[in-house]
Amino acid sequence: MGDAYESKKASSRKGNTKKQGQAHKNTYAFHANKSSKITKRIANMPVGGLCEKCVEVIMWRKKFKKYKPLTCMKKCVNCEQKAIKDAYHVMCNNCAGEKNVCAKCLESREIVPTNIKTDKELIQEQVELERLLSGMTERERRSYLRQMERKAKKGDDDEDDEEESGSEEEGSDEDSDEDSDEE
Repeated sequence: MGDAYESKKASSRKGNTKKQGQAHKNTYAFHANKSSKITKRIANMPVGGLCEKCVEVIMWRKKFKKYKPLTCMKKCVNCEQKAIKDAYHVMCNNCAGEKNVCAKCLESREIVPTNIKTDKELIQEQVELERLLSGMTERERRSYLRQMERKAKKGDDDEDDEEESGSEEEGSDEDSDEDSDEE
């Protein structure tokens, strides 16, 4: 009996303490159902008033379908009024703005700017676009609208590189037109 008890002892061996590999590995990466209405709604919810660390946490939750949106407004820690509309926030945007802290972790870090646009800003952008299009010829207007569609499909990051190269190409075309006029 004594021998069986001693064999269950923890090893006192000093060497060979190398960590083993991960026990259970996923065979494929997780992908949320992008055609789901709930997933689309959650993905379109803006993330703002938070520090960079908290924004990354929220984005991770959205990516792996762990984000649970609020069903009713939540009470603010500071002013104690039901003013919080965003999940995982503990302070309303007004109080967080006054104290200059993150609305989730309450730490005074640099706040990531919000991409939320108010109704007034959206209307102003629409009026600006209509004014810009009214001053263009039909050919310029269609070209501009095609570029906007491409931008919407590819995303802002890819389009910035194309706009820079496109403006250089246009400049070279204008130079060639001037050269042909001189001849």
